[in-house]
Amino acid sequence: MPIEVPAVRILIVDDDRAICDYMRTLLEKDGFAVQTLNDPTQVEEEIRRGNYHVVILDLMMPKLDGIEVLTRIRAFDTDLAVIMFTAHPNLDSAIASMKLEAVDYIRKPFNVDEFREVIARVMKRKGLARTPEEQLHRIIGDTIRGMRKTRELTLKQMSRRTGLSISLLSQIERAESSPSISSLYKIAVALETRIQDLFGDN
Repeated sequence: MPIEVPAVRILIVDDDRAICDYMRTLLEKDGFAVQTLNDPTQVEEEIRRGNYHVVILDLMMPKLDGIEVLTRIRAFDTDLAVIMFTAHPNLDSAIASMKLEAVDYIRKPFNVDEFREVIARVMKRKGLARTPEEQLHRIIGDTIRGMRKTRELTLKQMSRRTGLSISLLSQIERAESSPSISSLYKIAVALETRIQDLFGDN
């Protein structure tokens, strides 16, 4: 059964419709589900309703600036990935953005490849799998961690049972390493389960 990668939902907030349309086209080509907003006063309601993973937020807008919008977002969502976007970068706005835990800061006009790199970096930092392979690694890692904790085994005990390093086992559980079949076999034996059970319900 193929693994379905859920669409990552991105909200673009910019009072310039042309920029919103351009970024939407670019991101939809890359497989994201994209919504745009030109009115920053509607952002809070849209985010509460829309279950977004990433918000790309213009810094300079009429009615509300990006820092004020981000302040309002953080009042009810401290985990949402927010990327600030501005044609007028300066140290004060960069510091304010970082204090409000913006995950990145993009300058307009942007280079498409650099923009894609920022998105990829944010996705990785937030644990949002982008490919079936990454999704599979996450499923395996989550399944192994769940089984280990159910059996009340520490990583140190798993390391002793498998002969694999604590560091490698931790990386596999966090989906930061691609486990070999040999490693999965050793882990399955240590957990007293079948290797195929490590792949979750898929």
